[in-house]
Order: sequence, then structure tokens, then C-alpha cells
Amino acid sequence: MAVELSNDQKEAIMKMKNGCILCGGTGSGKSRTALAYYFKLCGGQYKPFKKVTKRIPLYIITTAKKRDTLEWEGELVPFMIDKELITIDSWNNITKYKDIKDSFFIFDEQRIVGSGVWVKTFLRIAKYNRNQWILLSATPGDSWMDYVPLFIANGFYKNKTEFIHEHVVYSRYSKYPKVDRYINDKKLARFRDSILVDINFERKTIQHHIDILCDYDKFSYKQLMKDRWNVEKQMPIENASELCSELRKIVNKDISRVYELHKILYEKKRVIVFYNFDYELDILKNEDWGVEIAEWNGHKHQEIPKSNKWLYLVQYNAGAEGWNCILTDTIVFYSLNYSYRAMVQAAGRIDRRNTPYVNLYYYHFKSKASIDIAIARALSNKKRFNESKFVKF
Repeated sequence: MAVELSNDQKEAIMKMKNGCILCGGTGSGKSRTALAYYFKLCGGQYKPFKKVTKRIPLYIITTAKKRDTLEWEGELVPFMIDKELITIDSWNNITKYKDIKDSFFIFDEQRIVGSGVWVKTFLRIAKYNRNQWILLSATPGDSWMDYVPLFIANGFYKNKTEFIHEHVVYSRYSKYPKVDRYINDKKLARFRDSILVDINFERKTIQHHIDILCDYDKFSYKQLMKDRWNVEKQMPIENASELCSELRKIVNKDISRVYELHKILYEKKRVIVFYNFDYELDILKNEDWGVEIAEWNGHKHQEIPKSNKWLYLVQYNAGAEGWNCILTDTIVFYSLNYSYRAMVQAAGRIDRRNTPYVNLYYYHFKSKASIDIAIARALSNKKRFNESKFVKF
């Protein structure tokens, strides 16, 4: 038995330490690298192979999909670690482990943002286990605020209040707390760089991103922008979020998107489709595609079909992270997600180390509607689309 590691993975392990963020693009092998770090920490040896000598319990907190598809179990096989030492569960169940001590934790994908239950539980776990944890993420943070729990866990700040006092200037003119700018950025960059470990992975794949122009009902769109009236509820639209949601419904429900997907499926045969809303799923499911269909969302957790022709419908929030597919070279973004991070994660589902494809194709369905243009602009700037900036109330 031997543990196979690439040179870039070995280099990353040499730089890693407890409390670090292992950062690598989707498909870079973060899971294998993280386990190798734990394996080494427990006295294991790669070549010649030597089993662990220290029995440190391992807890892996990952996505529900990655837990259910047993991907971590597959990664663990070469290390020959006693199964009694290993617990794998989803982020939804993290509170079950808030009192665990003297163990090692691998947090798979960045969910430690804000100040909710998950963050509080993470900080408790980090304290109880003497910082014996690492975080795996392709996109660890969009802003300095995303790093706050990680900085606190590493002892850089006592709490969020101290961080805000030292670095945050809030906008004077916002109705709610809104960060205007950060101060003493050099200190923040130094802290970030001290815990960030990159896997310098050279990809053999080439991503081809193709915009597909779709139509939309211009009259209904213009009328909605003018009247701001929710036809389904027969009530005035109350805020920016509701207006954007209704505008997107007009855009995303247009039949032209179905036509364009038919063209791609006819050529590619096996296609993953990412969508946002249930009404999109209803459209996709009710169409006769002539191929096998499976879906992964909050309603169903079906596996990718085994046939030669299939359509795999994936909702962004449920399936943008934590799984992979090397059976196709094609992803269709039926509608755009507000989050740049989610789009990158979704694209990474087929961009893996072991994919047999070199050229990967990503089709972005867009229209000339103002909301699609604004979302696309935010994503191109690697930012999250802000509804309140798009429309004023």
C-alpha cells in the first residue's frame, strides 16, 4: 500500500500547520492533501508506507452531498486509518460535535462566515481542540469580514468587536450596518498570508466559457419595472429583493432557454445543468429531452445517470460544491447565480485532476435584460450581485 501524492501536494503539506486554510482550485486535490497532513501528524509515513502511531480521532465536516456519496471514504482508503477514529458528517450537523475534545477536525468548504450557529460552534471546537483543525476552500473569502472567525480562532483577535474596532469603517449614509472601507489592510494581509497555504496545481484542462444570448418578454419586463406590481400575489412589490426575483422570473422562464439547451444536448449528449429556482426545475422536468434525467436539489438527491445520454439538473445552493463528475465535459448555467464564488465552485465540478477531457465547455445563458447584464457585470468583477444597488426603493 502506498499514498500517491503529487509534488505540489507534498510542497503544500510542508507549509501546512494547524489552523491553516488549504487553498486550491476545484479539482486540485485538497481532500487528499488534508488527509496526508493528518496522516503525517499522527506519525504516518508515505514511502516506505508506515501506519499512524498516534490515535487522534478525526472529524470531517463536509457538504451533505460529499458525505452521502462517500467521497471522503474513497480518499481515506490508501491511508489505512482505523475506521473507529473517523467521523464524517455535514455542516448541518456541526453542533453535534461542539463538545468534542482532543481530536483533529477537517472543515471541508468555507461555511464559517458571519456570526451564526455554525461560526459559534466552529470557534468552540477550535478552542477545545487546541487549534487542531484545518479548512479546505477554493475561495476562502470575498472580503475581510469573511476571515474574521478564522482570525479569531487563530488568536489574532479576541472577538469580532475587536476586529471591527481596529479595521472597519461603516458607511454613514446606509440604513443598516454597511462596510465602507477597511483600515490597516497590511496587518490583515499579513494575518491572512500566515494561515493561507496554496496548492500550486498546474491544470491540464482548458475552460471555454461561452455566452448564449436568450430572449425575454420585454413588454412584461418593462411593465414590471414601471408598475412594481406582483401579478401572482396581486400586491405591490415591497422591496428590491422581491422586484429582482420577479424580474428574473420573466427572464429565466423564457422558452428560448429551453431551445438553446436542446441544441447543446443534441451535440454533447451528457450535460450538467445548474439552475437557481424551482420554477426553472419545473420547466426542465416537464420538457421532453429524449434522455435520462436526474436531479440534485433540496427535494431529491439522485446520482448521475449511468447511461450514455443524460441531463443532470443541479440547484446551485444544494450542489455547487463538494462533488465531482468526470463523465462529461459540459456544464450549462441555465441562469446566473448572484455569487461569483458559487459560479466558480459549480464550474469546478467537472474540472478535476483525473478528468479524461482537456477542453471543458461552460455555456452561460444570458439575456439583454438589465438585470442579467448587471449580474454578469458583478460576476466579471468577481463580486456578488447587490439587489439594493440595482433598484432603489
